[in-house]
Amino acid sequence: MNCTIRLAEPRDAAAVGGLVDDLLQELAGLAADMERRARFVSLAEDLLQSGAYWAFLAEAPEGEAPIGVLTLNRCLAIYAGGAFGEICELYVAPERRSRTVAAQLVDAAFEFARAQGWSRLEVGAPDQPAWSATLRFYQRIGFQEVGPRLKRLA
Repeated sequence: MNCTIRLAEPRDAAAVGGLVDDLLQELAGLAADMERRARFVSLAEDLLQSGAYWAFLAEAPEGEAPIGVLTLNRCLAIYAGGAFGEICELYVAPERRSRTVAAQLVDAAFEFARAQGWSRLEVGAPDQPAWSATLRFYQRIGFQEVGPRLKRLA
């Protein structure tokens, strides 16, 4: 599918926050929640203004609301040779999947990473094997599996 990928601005916070909310509803099986969505929109606006977080929006030629989002942040690590990017969220509306939209979003993130002088992009895949198609997608477009990502809440 031919769509337009563009770097989001703070004025796009409703689209970014809304699509990330859609992602989490799907991944975690969350029910729709207008308060959570409003928090995500507010947080998206703050993060997009921070200078350390970016989002790319996929827009269909029909001019409707954005159909996909990829968010990215800057990380630093010695093992990576300094600065690198981390894909935080990647979501494409279900009816638009398998049409290269996600790959186009990742390509835009790679172009941005190169322009920033980052050494690489990293991404965490969702729980396996339930989301094995997601892992296969990332491998198909050149990512290498390096192991699970763990978290501990503060």
